[in-house]
Amino acid sequence: MIKVVIIGAGNLATHLYRNIQKTQGLELIQMFNRNSQHLDFVGNPELIASKIDDIKEADIYLLAIKDEALADFALEFPEFDGLVAHCSGSENIECVSRFENYGVFYPLQSFSKERPVDFDHIPICLEANSEKNLDFLKQVAKKLSDQIFEVNSSQRKALHLSAVFVNNFSNHLFALAADYCEQNGLPFDILKPLIKETVDKIDSLPPFSAQTGPALRKDQKTIEAHLEMLDDNRKKIYTILTESIQKLHGKEL
Repeated sequence: MIKVVIIGAGNLATHLYRNIQKTQGLELIQMFNRNSQHLDFVGNPELIASKIDDIKEADIYLLAIKDEALADFALEFPEFDGLVAHCSGSENIECVSRFENYGVFYPLQSFSKERPVDFDHIPICLEANSEKNLDFLKQVAKKLSDQIFEVNSSQRKALHLSAVFVNNFSNHLFALAADYCEQNGLPFDILKPLIKETVDKIDSLPPFSAQTGPALRKDQKTIEAHLEMLDDNRKKIYTILTESIQKLHGKEL
């Protein structure tokens, strides 16, 4: 049985807690956060620790805390024999390099506390300071997911940036569209089949080939009509994206 301690109380820590709790071969022995009230989702109060000196010996410590807090926290974290792995997409592996056994355990997904996710198919990106530790991380990760990837720090930063485009930026566009629908007395639900088809399509086509719309067609009349309907902020976004599509596809405005 692999003993696990999770550091943190945010979205990722919550989902790690829920999934490790029910995973055979992994034993969650502790949840640590300086403010224990943030660990109110933990069913067993005996698992909760809020003082750093109370952290238990474990086989692996998963640091699921904010990126900006990682370096400082790693400096004060006790030295254990267990492997210390941070869960950040953008931080270098070196921020936990003061430990003898260290690495990265990065689940690539958008996590919200209130929404369950299927951890079985979440890509988990791994990096470690030795082959032995990498093999151990693989052993842990394979108990949670069937999508395991070796990704170095440079690649992980590029992956994290790519994820911002496909997740954070696309969701912001959904939010802008939802707001615009509301302004015009339309339910956003009308657009959901289109969103689903757009996402489903890239299972069989590369995104470049799946592109459609007035920018690709160089339909200047429609583009100008759209721009007339938008406020300054949406107009800027529409223009930037239109120009980007046309540049990528070799067409100019």
